[in-house]
Amino acid sequence: MSPTFQSLVSSLQKSGTCINSLIAALTIGGQQLFSSVTFGCPCQVGKNFYYGSAFLVIPALILLVVGYALRSQMWTITTEYCCSCAPQRREISLLERKLACLRFFSITGRALVAPLTWLAVTLLTGTYYECAASEFASVDQYPVFDNISASKQEELLASFPCYSSDSPDMTLVRDEITLLHRYQSQMLGWILITLATIAVLFSCCVARCCSPFTSLQYYYWNNHLHNEKELFEQAAEQHSRILTMQRIKKLFGFIPGDEDIKNIRIPSCQDWKDISAPSLLCMGDDFRGQYSFLGDRVEEENEENKSGGIELKP
Repeated sequence: MSPTFQSLVSSLQKSGTCINSLIAALTIGGQQLFSSVTFGCPCQVGKNFYYGSAFLVIPALILLVVGYALRSQMWTITTEYCCSCAPQRREISLLERKLACLRFFSITGRALVAPLTWLAVTLLTGTYYECAASEFASVDQYPVFDNISASKQEELLASFPCYSSDSPDMTLVRDEITLLHRYQSQMLGWILITLATIAVLFSCCVARCCSPFTSLQYYYWNNHLHNEKELFEQAAEQHSRILTMQRIKKLFGFIPGDEDIKNIRIPSCQDWKDISAPSLLCMGDDFRGQYSFLGDRVEEENEENKSGGIELKP
């Protein structure tokens, strides 16, 4: 792989283009599969609109909520800046609030990719819209409906999405109304795509204009957040693993993977009670937080005197 291609791939990954494209592709595939498996218009008066609208809107709302929930930065902002239940350790500066707003706009943009893709694809397909709007079509210009009562017209219109008739006139009306609804749905889809594109461009411009950073500082800040998150996760995993191994050795006298185990420790009943008690993370006045359910409750002086250790001899 050439260095230029590697640099391009790395840049796309950091900018989120690859992730957004993957989310959009998965949403399109999921929508097609979901429609073919689960959707079936009821073709009844008063039910078509709610059924078609539900399939159009509710999955988009679910995808929006999931998009927010799966973003770890969303929970970071909620915990650090928005949650009033946690005790305030320090004063949050205006610059930090501005940066939190920028991060929130970025999270919102990512979260909107899947629901907007769902809405655009479903509108361009037209199946849901056709079902929802079938009973509201205007048929005054069709002579075939002149001698049909209003209630019967509603029933016929509601049955059009799954209607089959031997009457050529009625079939012609059904095909024309279907084409009209397909046209309206696709026009709404293209309008949605256009508005979303303009909104993304406008929001990016506004975010850059209101940003306290220059373009180079913004680029550096994005890289800093990425590196900070990556290195912190690696250090946290290594630190917690070492700390947990030390506490497990206090409790049992050895750690998993030891090849030469000479002594093991039998935990006392009090030890089991202590490690079963929940501990909060840095919520009290003690500045040394408890980071594990094992805690530091197993005292070292008890290892030989109170626990009844067993020596293993080869």
